[in-house]
Amino acid sequence: MGRWADRLCRRKPLDSMIEEAGAEGPGGLQRTMGLGQLTLIGISSVIGTGIFFVLGTGVPKAGPAVILAFVLAAVVAGLGALCYVELAGAVPVAGSTYSYAYASLGEGAAYLVAWCLVLEYGVAASTVAVSWGQYLNEVTGTLFGFTLPDAISQPPGAGGLVNVPALVVVLLCSLLLARGTRESAAVNAVMVTVKVGVLLFFAAVAFTAFDSGNFADFAPHGMTGVGLAASGVFFTYVGFDTVATASEEVRDPRRTIPLALMLTLAAVTALYILVSVAALGAQPAARFGEQADAGEAVLAQILRDVTGASWPALVLSAGVVVSIFSVVLVTLYGQTRIVFSMARDGLVPQVFRRVDRKRHTPVRNTWFVGSLVGGLAAFVPLRYLADLTSMGTLIAFVAVAAAVVVLRRIAPDAPRSYRVPLYPVVPVLSAVSCLYLAWLLPGVTWTLFGCWLALAAVLYLCFGHRHSKLREPAGQVETAKADVEAGA
Repeated sequence: MGRWADRLCRRKPLDSMIEEAGAEGPGGLQRTMGLGQLTLIGISSVIGTGIFFVLGTGVPKAGPAVILAFVLAAVVAGLGALCYVELAGAVPVAGSTYSYAYASLGEGAAYLVAWCLVLEYGVAASTVAVSWGQYLNEVTGTLFGFTLPDAISQPPGAGGLVNVPALVVVLLCSLLLARGTRESAAVNAVMVTVKVGVLLFFAAVAFTAFDSGNFADFAPHGMTGVGLAASGVFFTYVGFDTVATASEEVRDPRRTIPLALMLTLAAVTALYILVSVAALGAQPAARFGEQADAGEAVLAQILRDVTGASWPALVLSAGVVVSIFSVVLVTLYGQTRIVFSMARDGLVPQVFRRVDRKRHTPVRNTWFVGSLVGGLAAFVPLRYLADLTSMGTLIAFVAVAAAVVVLRRIAPDAPRSYRVPLYPVVPVLSAVSCLYLAWLLPGVTWTLFGCWLALAAVLYLCFGHRHSKLREPAGQVETAKADVEAGA
């Protein structure tokens, strides 16, 4: 039992992580991105399809106070971001939360955290990709009078047999990622500009019909409704941690990663609140639930009602098509870098860390991940799995908060470009607030999440612990257990 405890608690030294990241050589990952490109990746990964439909489910729970739900979700995400900023400066390597946990909480916790991230990115990319065919049909139907048959454009369980557009968008994103990070970042910058422009266009049109009377009954269900809505709209903040997975591909990561994280969160929160106020001012709160139940695209319908024309809704739908592509692109990017880091540590097969010398990207890793995500999007009904994205993210945030506390204790003198203010209050508040939102998620989500972690534990027992790079030499491996015993 003691030997297993040592294995689960063995910790990867910070110096070793940073040395490995710098020793990939000319054939490894290359530092080609700056602050602007990285911030756009963060914004792209966060602003997905969520804001285009989440008001239809959030407003019935909280009324116009859904605005406060966005603020509450932003506060929770912000507390997590402050912790991410400190860790990104102290541990500037690929792998994000996984690497932070490995350096502080030990191998067992890091492995489970990695699988939380795989769940977050994989299910998020698949769920978002499923909607691509639906919006693509709306655009082509309006412009050309042609739509794909439901059998090949709708998700299984909703009238479709195989979602071909979902598979196509995932494979296209995989192809772009396999060609190189510089090319992917350039294309992403264009797509971010388009979808942010579309949301600003919506707000500008909706404000022409603004009615302050729609805010009269501001919080019909009190703070309970706000909390329930916040646990749902938190999905729209999922993905900003993708920024931290790029630590080995940005210039001056100790400065760039923290700034990109904060800029991403600030920009996204401001845009979400702007869109929410504009939408609620344009129509009564009671209509949001009715539109969502009828399967209508809420924001597109508001534009139709306000203008009496179809072209504004067409512009919005075209923006959603671009948005989905960009979200799938950056989500796949984040997932491949998590798997890359795990392979470098020996916890998954080495094929996932091999970098193409010409493209400087893990090509086989990218195609493997893309194939799995594409298969999920094409063949599996994912409506029951969407909350798992939020669950995986919230638990990862808890791990980040814990990692800040542990690293302050075991590596107090490690270089840090930023330190969490009001320590240890902020990390504790971050962990508690994340657990609160997770507790509000449906029971079936907890059951599925438990099954996922059980699968991860089996894989660790069968492969991970046998091939871990920390297996030898035993005397040189740091362990979280030893620190706990020393402080007892």
